[in-house]
Formats: sequence, structure tokens, C-alpha cells
Amino acid sequence: MTAEGFLEGRRLQLARGVLLQCIMGGYPAARFYGSDDGDLALVADPAQIHALPWSAEPRALAICDADELTGESSNLSTRGQLKKVIARYAALGLAPVVATELEFFVFAPNTDPTRPFQPPVGLDGRREDGHSAFSVSSNSGLRPFFNEVYKCMAALGLPRDTFMHEMGVSQFEINLLHGDPLLLADQTFLFKHLLKEVALKHGLTVVCMAKPLAHTPGSSMHIHQSLVEIGSGRNVFNDADGQPTAMFRHFIGGQQAGMADFTALFAPNVNSYQRLCHPFASPNNACWSHDNRAAGLRIPASSPVARRVENRLPGADANPYLAIAASLAAGLYGIEHELEPSAPIQGEFEVPDNLSLPCTLHAALERLKRSQLAKELFGNEFIEGYIASKTMELTNFFDEITPWERRVLAAQA
Repeated sequence: MTAEGFLEGRRLQLARGVLLQCIMGGYPAARFYGSDDGDLALVADPAQIHALPWSAEPRALAICDADELTGESSNLSTRGQLKKVIARYAALGLAPVVATELEFFVFAPNTDPTRPFQPPVGLDGRREDGHSAFSVSSNSGLRPFFNEVYKCMAALGLPRDTFMHEMGVSQFEINLLHGDPLLLADQTFLFKHLLKEVALKHGLTVVCMAKPLAHTPGSSMHIHQSLVEIGSGRNVFNDADGQPTAMFRHFIGGQQAGMADFTALFAPNVNSYQRLCHPFASPNNACWSHDNRAAGLRIPASSPVARRVENRLPGADANPYLAIAASLAAGLYGIEHELEPSAPIQGEFEVPDNLSLPCTLHAALERLKRSQLAKELFGNEFIEGYIASKTMELTNFFDEITPWERRVLAAQA
């Protein structure tokens, strides 16, 4: 939209079906978004209008809500779904506080998708070959790129907590500062967009797939969650003596109750399960533990005031609005129904059958399809539309024969 049109308050409208568009570009049947495929209004959030610092020409980006023309939020909008979950907490006098940890890879341009990704050539003329986790010098070859990333983050008002090299080859992680869930979802979205745009300027490719390289750890989007009392700001996961409260237990119980049903929301793509089935600290279970990275729900070591629950299931490919909404909705369900969690696990452990999670997109979608909990929390329209869109993507994947199949199976009698 032109700046003049935006400043005049001209309404931008969008066909409802676009909210269910598949990643390949197609759409499910019109019955999932209204047979008329009528318009939605895109309403800019005044707090999320940003001049784009990487653009050579003056440009701005506005994060919008997708609203029905009658004014209410569209059920198909993931940002709208998150706002509804936050409102349900507010009705109880509670405000969720979240933080996201986003991992990503920086690669050389990949013009042939049949070839594996490669790390870029650094300023020293060499490609990284791994073994750089948490190294203080590991990103020096990419310093011009990261310097611009830092400057653009500052220009967009994206405060960063820590930035580090992760376990994978040319893999990095950023921890965003904790705060309001909607703000953190917006910031996570903006940061991923920023990474892609700045990488293109530097002749690089940033990849937020869950598992872009074989035999290498995948990329997660861990979600840290706590609850505070509106007004006092008190962390309600602690009692007056700094000990865990019943609400803390119930929140974990709700997370456990929802993780299997919501796996398709946390792990939305075929590739997501490559990360989960080859764990490398990417646990596909609903167990919980104090500071054990093998558990899907981890309670990080911290002081009582920072007591929180880390959901380690979502991948870097997850929609931040939907992943945060699903995680918080599960916790709220546990609080409302006073669900008790299982016993915490420590050390090496076997995952009980009732705490195991789907390990393929097909299984996750089948679980979501049977979930009354998902429909209760997100509504039939959203869940059925989401399943229809993701089923189209899965079918499209099965329409291709992979190099592994040709290499390994062609010679079989």
C-alpha cells in the first residue's frame, strides 16, 4: 500500500481463504473458509508499524490483525487466537509472560535443492566444519552480516538477551527478552523476517527449517512461560516462601494434557519430525523435569522469582503466534481443571506410552483431528481449516520420490 493510502486510513482487505493458503500456494476446499470466500479487513497494530532499516528505498511494515468486516477477530487468524488466550488469562486476573529462543542456520546460497546446504565461506576464506558450539570467535567470518543484524534489531526495537553459536554447523541462537506474549510473537516474526532480508543483502541464506542438515542438531523455538498477577506483578508459580504453588503444578499438568493433541501446531511440517525423531536435545515427549533437556517440559534452574516452564517441543519452523497460543492455552486448561502432572523425571529415562508424542506429520494430524480439546480451545473452524491445509501439504510431499528411495530401493528385487 502507498504511504499516502495508509495514512489516509484506507482499508486493506484480504480474501478469507488466504489464511489457509498452503506453503505450496494452493487452498483447501472453500467450505473451510466460507464458500463465498469473502473479505477480511487487515487492521494495523499502531505499536507494530516499522520503517525497514535494511531497505535501500523508504519502506515500512505494519503487522495487522485479520478481522471480520463486522469487527470481530477472524477465527482463522493465529494472531487473533493468541489474543483470545491472553484475554482468557486476564479474566482470571493473570498475565502470561513468555520468552522465545530461536535457532537458525546461516548458509551459502543453495540454487539446487537436490544438493545439501553448505556453510558460507567466511572472511578467512574457509567454510566452518563444526565444533564451534558457544565459541566466542565462531561467527567472526560472518561479522559483517551479524553487525547489520544487530543494527537492524536496534532500529526495530527488538531487544536481545543473548546471541550465540549453537551445536550445528553455522547454526546460531537468539534469546529474546521475556515479556507480553503478543509482543514476543510479533518480535519473533519480525526477527525471522529481518534475518532473511539482511542475509540476502550479504549473499547468504538464512534457513529456519526444523532440520536442514542430516546428522546435525535441528533448530528449535523453545518457549519459556510464567504467569504473573495483574497489578502486583507477582509470579503466581511461587508461594510466599518461594516454593512452587498448586497453580504451577496445574499449568504443567495442562501442558502435558495438550502436547500430543497440539503436536501438529508445534511441529507443522514434514521436516519438523526429522528434528523430533533424531532428538539431539529435541525431545518428543510430554515428560517434565527440573533442568533435564531430555524432557519436553523443562523447569530451568533459576531463582524463585524467575520460575518458569520451558516448552521444548516447537521447532524454528513453527508459527510463533500459534505455538505460543497453543502452549499457553494448554496451561490455562490445566489451571481451570486443576490437572495434576506426572512425577518429574531425572537422568536417563524411558518415556511412558501416555507421555509419548506423534512422530510423523500424518500421525500428528490424525491426533489433532480426534482432539476435542483442540476444538474446545481454538474452535472447529480453525482446527478443521488447519488440518485441511496441512493435509494438502502432506499429500504434496508424498507426490514426490526422494533421492533416498531411488538410491536405496531401485536395486531391490
